[in-house]
Amino acid sequence: MIAPKASLPSPAYLAATTFAPELAASGGPSSARELGEALAEIIQSEIVHDPSDLRTPVARVPALSAADVTRAYDHAERGFAVWKRTSPFERARIMTDAARLLRERLAEIAEDLATEMGKTRAEATGETIKAADFLEYYAGIARQGYGTLVHDVRPDTRTHHQREPLGIVLAITPWNDPLITPARKLAPCLAAGNAALLKPATDTPQAALHFARALHDAGLPAGVLNVVTGRGAEISEALISDPRLAALTFTGSNEVGEALRGRLANSNIRFQGELGGKNATVVLADADLTAAAKAVAAAGFAQAGQRCTATSRVIVERPVYEEFTALLLAEATALRVGPGLAEGTTMGPLVSARQRDGVLSDIERAVKQGATVLVGGDQPGDEALSHGCYVNPTVLGDMTPELDLWREEVFGPVVALFPVDSFEEAVEAVNDSVFGLAAAVFTQNLGAAYRFADEAECGQIAVNTTTSGWDVHHPFGGFRDSGSPFKEQGEEALRFYTRVKTVAVHFGA
Repeated sequence: MIAPKASLPSPAYLAATTFAPELAASGGPSSARELGEALAEIIQSEIVHDPSDLRTPVARVPALSAADVTRAYDHAERGFAVWKRTSPFERARIMTDAARLLRERLAEIAEDLATEMGKTRAEATGETIKAADFLEYYAGIARQGYGTLVHDVRPDTRTHHQREPLGIVLAITPWNDPLITPARKLAPCLAAGNAALLKPATDTPQAALHFARALHDAGLPAGVLNVVTGRGAEISEALISDPRLAALTFTGSNEVGEALRGRLANSNIRFQGELGGKNATVVLADADLTAAAKAVAAAGFAQAGQRCTATSRVIVERPVYEEFTALLLAEATALRVGPGLAEGTTMGPLVSARQRDGVLSDIERAVKQGATVLVGGDQPGDEALSHGCYVNPTVLGDMTPELDLWREEVFGPVVALFPVDSFEEAVEAVNDSVFGLAAAVFTQNLGAAYRFADEAECGQIAVNTTTSGWDVHHPFGGFRDSGSPFKEQGEEALRFYTRVKTVAVHFGA
């Protein structure tokens, strides 16, 4: 077995503070690699494996305990006292410098991201650049004031309301976008002056450590950001029960998200959830079918379908159903499945054997219920890929709304087709879901495009483009079971990470 490389935990928490006495006793490591190795000797660790070949370990990270989580809150409490009083201009400088460091380390970060999650090199590179974009965008916002002057009925009185940080925020992030999601949450969180604990997914912790390391190296004060790696079952209670917790932002499954929401329901702790999706793309009869097929393939199969905004349902007007289906099958067949870092790969593996087996099981169940596999539906036959977590790009036909796969999130490279006879029937099919994250329509009719935007019950609406791909300044979030009222991204994100204080100043005699 190849020895895993040691991943450096966040120096601001693990190395510089929590384990300082133990590290001093070990002789004081002088390099990042030595530090990671020394920490691995002091505390329990988790091994991260490459999903393109599960025989290959790629990193070793600390498996922290509940006591370590309490210490992280201690550090965050001290860090918040410093950070909330730090000049917004200094916050902006640190975040801008961290963005620069992410870009300078682009090749290293992208490679680690691809090997721990399975993304292609191009996807991992794009994610790293986008994480830097989040830091830069919110650095700019940090330089602006958060508040508004309001009129006051009292004479000689000026009144304004201002936004202030909440305190300590817990961010629990998923494995599918392990760098962008921490950036999406922590950039506005830090810009507003909060401190944070970041709990990355067990499968993909390296990306979060890269993010924290860039902020630390840019000058973020100790304790402001604390990365907590380990298994959720062992530390979740300590993470959500600490009385110093002010807000929890979570991206992940509905099952976990609803459990967290319920747990916090009787408290004053804010909750933000970005949960599941069963995103639909509608192809009307007047659409550019070639463009629609390329967009559906991109949204359905990029990142092996492991995106909350991935297209998984395609609703096609019957006159163009067969022609569109042929075009989509050609797009799926043209994809090259393989290791994310391999030359020519256009779709990598799923993140784990558990995820792969779950997707294959969902396909098998759909076939038993009456669906037809038009392409894919299985693992690659190449012996070189036999130890990876691969599922071939899959397109299913003969779908009905009664099938489980039509309604349940699969989170894999699976697209299901469904014919309809009218625009009204298409919108009805889109809205016939407990989810409401993203939807798209392909049409050359401007009236149909605007009607769709008005009538589709989703937080993100796309016309003649993919359901995925929203930029840092676009407010992002879903309706219904896809999330909570608080949006992410853009200026809207600051509503979650700040509280409002109203101040009246009487300056008369």
